[in-house]
Amino acid sequence: MIDAFIGLGGNLGAVRAAFAAALAALATLPHTQVVQVSPYFRTPAWGNAAQADFINAAAQLRTALTARALLDALLAIERQQGRTREGERWGPRTLDLDLLLYGDLCCDLPGLHLPHREMHQRAFVLLPLAQIAPDIIVPGRGRVRDLLAGVDTHAITALT
Repeated sequence: MIDAFIGLGGNLGAVRAAFAAALAALATLPHTQVVQVSPYFRTPAWGNAAQADFINAAAQLRTALTARALLDALLAIERQQGRTREGERWGPRTLDLDLLLYGDLCCDLPGLHLPHREMHQRAFVLLPLAQIAPDIIVPGRGRVRDLLAGVDTHAITALT
């Protein structure tokens, strides 16, 4: 079994309900369990700031699925929750599920980049991830808690 870490995000519709449905769907994947989920955070939009704030979280999975099979499952769950990938990059979305880490695998394949590109620079990824795995190593970048210390988190608020 491999420990995989997923980033969750969204800023359209009932985001918390989409997160709950996504986590429930993840728990039904073959040979996969949801180990832990971070608290939720309100974060400013990335890229195109002229949109609603996002809600972001992170989850740890333990899975026997391959990285590609897990990514395919994440994309299918996004579609089930109404996510479309047409339109602007970094635009509003109902649900975004990113495969951040898959064990210590490093790869750069079409559609599959591990660790997730630029995660080491994004507070909206690192802050939730640090709540559940502060000592996990992002291959080639360092420990999550150390990476978090290098990004600006002042505009992020914890949600209850």
